[in-house]
Amino acid sequence: MQFRRSILLIASFASACSDAAGPDGSPQVIVLPRQLTTVEAEMVSATNSFGFNLLKEVNATFADSNVFMSPLSASMALGMTMNGAEGTTFTEMRSTLGFGSRTYEELNSSYQSLIALLRELDPKVEFQIANAIYYDVADIGNAIEPTFLSDAHNYFDAEVRGLDFRLPQTVDTVNAWASRNTNGRIPTIIDEIPDRILMLLMNAIYFKGDWRAAFKTSETTTESFHALRGANVPVSMMHRKGGFLYGRLSNATVAELSYGGDAFAMTILLPDEGLNINAFLASLTPTSWQEATANLDSSRVDLYLPKFKLAWEDTLNDELKALGMRQAFVPDGARFTRISRSIGDKLYIDFVKQKAFVDVNEIGTEAAAVTVVGVGVTSAPVPVRIDRPFIFAIRERLSGTVLFLGKIVEPKTN
Repeated sequence: MQFRRSILLIASFASACSDAAGPDGSPQVIVLPRQLTTVEAEMVSATNSFGFNLLKEVNATFADSNVFMSPLSASMALGMTMNGAEGTTFTEMRSTLGFGSRTYEELNSSYQSLIALLRELDPKVEFQIANAIYYDVADIGNAIEPTFLSDAHNYFDAEVRGLDFRLPQTVDTVNAWASRNTNGRIPTIIDEIPDRILMLLMNAIYFKGDWRAAFKTSETTTESFHALRGANVPVSMMHRKGGFLYGRLSNATVAELSYGGDAFAMTILLPDEGLNINAFLASLTPTSWQEATANLDSSRVDLYLPKFKLAWEDTLNDELKALGMRQAFVPDGARFTRISRSIGDKLYIDFVKQKAFVDVNEIGTEAAAVTVVGVGVTSAPVPVRIDRPFIFAIRERLSGTVLFLGKIVEPKTN
């Protein structure tokens, strides 16, 4: 059987680990290095469900376009932010992320365990995950609850740093962090820091893995890809025989290709001929995803997979609101009093932005994502711009003596 039509990519970080593989490189039965706790298992399930829900919302805007995102990155960045929320703001965020009624401590511990597990899962795959909180020392530095920052550091292994957001080089510092933690694949995540933004909470994920069974470049040929609107477009189509897992849903073919030591894999869902990809995506559920990944067997048939490279970005505010995370975005309505008791009722999420990159070729896959949550304040000071005629004085401050007075109607330097 040959796979020679359009392929929907859904990246899956398979929670498994083994060095065993068949003679053709096909994956074997693999197990975790340890059993997940109940809360950790719920964390994985919740993150996956959140991911598909978020993908569906994003797809409403990108129905005719490619999409590549990291729900795990979004969950991590929002999880750190949620740690500062209380009341309805907290419960809506927790519900949107899929975490039921779990406490702060349970959620934090689960994120901590998941980070440690993913980092240590497969020495044959390069996997990095990083978190950071940068805050404006001038406007919020003295008002932040120490526990909020220490929890971010202790549970999320976050770099916590106070910066002067008014300095142009702070943007460079933020972008350098994104680039450094994605091997340069996400060189910039922000273009500026608006005056209302007091805090940036960031997650970066970087993945690079070689296929367990590589494709031969000599077998890559130019073939037609049947695009969404019926047009045939030329693509570089890779080919190999076997070395992957195969399965079926009622309306789709499933193929799974392993990386490195089998702990990570790419899972591909190919809707049946005549089934619109957007309709298929809308029908996906956690149950159908579990069915797709649970019933796979080794296959030695031919596999054809197009090479592709994609850079993608989106501001996720509307999608997260549609999933139920509403109050967090409301100025004078959100409650982030665990970030700051003094001004927490004036803080809100101004934006959630994600950039992602993926490159799939004969050797393997490189993928990266950065999510940044910008926390703003409703009473941010208005910039003082001296751009019209003014009066000025030079004075001695202790006694109040005015030494000089002046008026400027047209500044000149010569």
